[in-house]
Order: sequence, then C-alpha cells, then structure tokens
Amino acid sequence: MVRTSLMAAFAMAALTSTPGHSAPAPSAAHAPLLANRVLTRLEETLFPTLTRLPASPLIAARNARYDACSDNACRIESALWQPQDLAQAASGTKDADAVTRELIGLNGILHVYGQGQAPQYPAIDGLDPKATAINQDIVTAAIERVEQLRKEAPSTDRGLLLALTLLDGADKLDAIRFGPLARDENGPAFARAHHMDWGHYRYTALIVPGIGPEDGVALSAGGKANVDLAAARYRAGLAPFIILSGGSVHPRGTHHIEAVEMRQALIERYGIPADALIIDAYARHTTTNLRNASRLLIAMGAPVKKPALIVTHDYQSTYVVTDTFKKRNLADLGYMPMVLETMTTRNEIPAYPDPQSLRIDPRDPLDP
Repeated sequence: MVRTSLMAAFAMAALTSTPGHSAPAPSAAHAPLLANRVLTRLEETLFPTLTRLPASPLIAARNARYDACSDNACRIESALWQPQDLAQAASGTKDADAVTRELIGLNGILHVYGQGQAPQYPAIDGLDPKATAINQDIVTAAIERVEQLRKEAPSTDRGLLLALTLLDGADKLDAIRFGPLARDENGPAFARAHHMDWGHYRYTALIVPGIGPEDGVALSAGGKANVDLAAARYRAGLAPFIILSGGSVHPRGTHHIEAVEMRQALIERYGIPADALIIDAYARHTTTNLRNASRLLIAMGAPVKKPALIVTHDYQSTYVVTDTFKKRNLADLGYMPMVLETMTTRNEIPAYPDPQSLRIDPRDPLDP
C-alpha cells in the first residue's frame, strides 16, 4: 500500500506537465514567459525543464547568431540545437536526460514545421504536403511573431520561441487542447478511484484503444466493436473503470476525437456511468494508447501489481502481442510502456503499467 501511494504521488507530480493536466506553477525565478497564455501553456507542457533553465552565455550566443540572419532559412538553421551546444546545455543540470530529450524534441518541431521534413506519423501529422503556399505562410508568420516575442523575452532562446510559434501557426495544439483532464472530464472517475476497494475486481481497468476512422465518421466499425467488447466486460464486473484512448487521428485534420466518441457511445448505448469512464484524448498510435493508459493508471492510484485488461478486436489485439509492436515501442518511445501478459482470449491482454511512461517526450509534440 505504501508503494502504491508513493507511485500515485509521483505520477501526479509528473502529470502536472503531462498533456491533459495542469501545467506546473512557474518558479520564483521563472515568471510566465509570455503574455500569450496559449504559448505559455504550450511551453510549460512540452518543455517543463527548459522553461526553468536560467539565462546563460550559450543562449546569448545562439540568439546572437539568430539575430544576425537576414533570411528565414538561416534563422531556422541557427535556431536548431547543434550536438555540441546540446551537450553543453545538458552538462551540469539536475536532469541532463530531460534537457537532452526536450532539446531533441525542439529540433524535431523546427525540422517538421519549419523545414518541411517528414514527421513521425506523416499520414496524419506535420504540414500538409499539398498546401505549399499555406506552409510558407505559417513559417513566415512564425518568424515574424518571434521578432515581437523577443522584445517580451529577450534572453529566451529563439529556437524555443520559434518552435512555439510554428506549432501555434500550424494549429498543432493537441498537447494543450483539453485542459486539465484529471479535474474536468476525468474528475468524477478520479474521485471515485481514490476511495476504491480494488480487491473487489479482477482488473484495475479495461483499456480500450481507438481504431481511427478513415472516412471522417465519428466512430469506425472497429471502434464500435471495441465499445461493445468493453461494455460486456464492464457489465460482467471485471473492472471498475474503462480507459478510452485515442486522439483526433484519421483522416488528417479530423475534428473527431476517438476517446470522446467512445465515451459518448458507452454512455448512450449502454448506460455506463460517467464516473466509470476515463478518457485519453491524445494518443495517435497503439504505442501511445498503452503509454497514456499507464500514466492514467498510476495517477489514479491503481495498484501497480494488479493488472489492467487491454480490450480490443482481433486486428489490434494480435498486433499488440507481436515482436513488431515491441520493436515499434522501442523505436518510438525507447521502452515498453506496459508489461504484457499472455493473451487470455483473442480480445483480452492483461497488462501492468510501467513508470517509465510518466516522462514527457516532446519529440512528439501532439502527444508528448
């Protein structure tokens, strides 16, 4: 019990800078960076460690190189963190790994939204390759905004300012789209979890990944199948909660959010109570479905030695247990976000949360 409580406390501290949860309060040495509240929230969500680094000669030298540029291509190139500068920035800090991870993520944003390179998920993320003129406008406007922002925050790294304005200009604000989920949409379920007698249930929660619709409908056929599977297991009393995981994924630019649509379907079709439903409205791949479910399980205080149950239809369940999926997690995240047990049926996989899932990963700025 003590270990679970400590894990939950650690999770809530980590999730203060995790998408969907309140951003950390600025320290005394770091007042809000900008008057623009959207950019400030985005900065504190994606770059919680960089936000609190003090001004340094290294930043001043980088800013001088940026300010000396006379064209946009030069500005973007000078805003990138080169290996030697990255190593210097991380050296001597309390959390060198976090600084390195955030700077690599910052470079990724500049590469994708400033230079047009392919993102991690090119079919759904990044700039629309068919909108060349719009993409040029996004870059131009972002750089113009940096010129104004540098007056507000003269000692702040220009690369950080440019990454923020590029994401905002491209309307890629998924990381802060929903606000504090633990307080709002997930509030009733979290409140109930804090008083839960977990011993009454075989599993802590049912984890239901999204199956992104490609034709713009609210829920795909696979998504509806997953709703049916989850409802049957909830009604059978296997778990007290259902975690619904899936962001605005397919097709590119959709406004439908899988987790929200599945939640609505469970309430309307089956009468599942709202305080049994927890949404993760960010994940855009099965890898982050499981990572974000791990984060939520730990944050709600679910016992880490008791399994949750991944519930999904054949197509996805058979993929989750393959070496291909394991390799994808190691490539994208660097670790397995959950410890998987042997599949109990073709639609069920018991799984345990992994605390590594708590760390922020700004290499994927739409679901860090």
